[in-house]
Amino acid sequence: MTDKTDADPAFLDASAGTAVLDALWRVVAERGWHGVTFRLIAEESGQPLDALRTRYPTPHALLAAHARAVDAAVLTGTMANQGGTARDRIFDLLMRRFDALAPHREGIVRFQRDLRQHPMLALSLSPMLMASMAWMLEGAEVDTSGLKGAMRVQGLAGVWIAASRAWADDTTVDLGPTMAALDRALDRAEQVARTLRLDDGDLGTAPAMDEPLADPFDAPPEDGPLSGGPLAGGPAGGASAVPPSGPSSSPSETEPPIIPINPVDPKHGQ
Repeated sequence: MTDKTDADPAFLDASAGTAVLDALWRVVAERGWHGVTFRLIAEESGQPLDALRTRYPTPHALLAAHARAVDAAVLTGTMANQGGTARDRIFDLLMRRFDALAPHREGIVRFQRDLRQHPMLALSLSPMLMASMAWMLEGAEVDTSGLKGAMRVQGLAGVWIAASRAWADDTTVDLGPTMAALDRALDRAEQVARTLRLDDGDLGTAPAMDEPLADPFDAPPEDGPLSGGPLAGGPAGGASAVPPSGPSSSPSETEPPIIPINPVDPKHGQ
C-alpha cells in the first residue's frame, strides 16, 4: 500500500504542519495579523500552496490548528486522580499552557496587541478559546457538564485572559509576575464561584466508583443517639450551630475579554 505522504503531495505530515505553524507566528510577529497571507506562510514554511489549501482553508484554520496543538501539549501526561485542590491543578495546567506558547511568544504577543484594536474580531474568536478552556478544566478534573460547567468554562476564560495580559509584559525567566497575576485572577474567580455556588465541581475529590458511600445511619454517635445533637438542644459535637459570621465577599470587576482565536475569518469567508 502506498503511503499517503508519497502519493499525495498536498498532504502535510506532522513535521510539515509544525513548520507551517512556526511560519504563521513569524509572519504575525513581523507584519501583524492583518498582514498574514498564505503566500507568505508558504514561503516561510517551504510548503506548497496546494498543500496549505488542502489543510487550512482560511488563516483562522491555522489558529485552530495551533490551539489544538497547544491543548494537546498541555494535556500530554495528565493523569487521573492527580490529588491536590482543583485550584492547584488549574494553576499548574495554565502555567504549562504558557510554557507551550513560549516558542511563539513574539508572534502571539503581537497578535494580542492587534486584537485590542479590533474588539469585534476578538469577540468573534471566543468559541475556540472556550473550547480550549473546557479542555483545561477537563485536564484539571473539574466538571464541565451542564449549565454550571459552561459557567466554569466562562470563568476560566476570564482567568486566562487576565493572566495572559501579564504574560505579554513579563520578561522574567521564572514568569513570577505571570504567576502572581494568575493567582490573583484565581482568587477573584473563587469568590465568584462561591457566590454562584459553582465551587462543587471538583471531580478529583469524588469517591471512586467501587467504594461505597458511608451510610450516616450505620452507627449512632459515641455518646448516644441524642447526645450533642440538635434533638438534645445543641449541635453535634458541641459546636455552635450558627456558622461564624464575617464580611461577605463580592466578585471583583474584571476587564472586558480579549479572545485570541476562532475559525471564521471575515477576510476569507467561511
